[in-house]
Amino acid sequence: MFHRIVVPIDLAHTDRLEKAVDAAVLLAKQDTVPLCIVGVTTETPSEIAHSAEEYEEKLRAYADALGRKHKMKIEAVACASHDPATDLNATLIAAAEAQGADLIVMASHVPGLPEHLFSSHAGAVAAHAEASVFVIR
Repeated sequence: MFHRIVVPIDLAHTDRLEKAVDAAVLLAKQDTVPLCIVGVTTETPSEIAHSAEEYEEKLRAYADALGRKHKMKIEAVACASHDPATDLNATLIAAAEAQGADLIVMASHVPGLPEHLFSSHAGAVAAHAEASVFVIR
């Protein structure tokens, strides 16, 4: 059904991504397709990593751990951004397109007041991506 699946990952909140990752793994195994996690980081030091290179190493380590847990190969792609707060959605969409993904599996959160005024990241990606987007709450 799908040919390549991408899962956006926020290394600061991996504990909240389990359902989305598990759903993506299930779909990838079902269709025997590649699974790739994508993370977006700043080009400056952050609470996660001191550099984009260190962030990429941590993302690859996370992908390797997920791969061992689920007994499959999981790729990792890190994208550096000048300002992830403003261009996160566009960066995720561009990364999914660059990976040739036809499905993006994203974690969401229980909507609150801000989501009634502003679009969530998952909602914005779903509205603008060419790939199908599966949002997991």
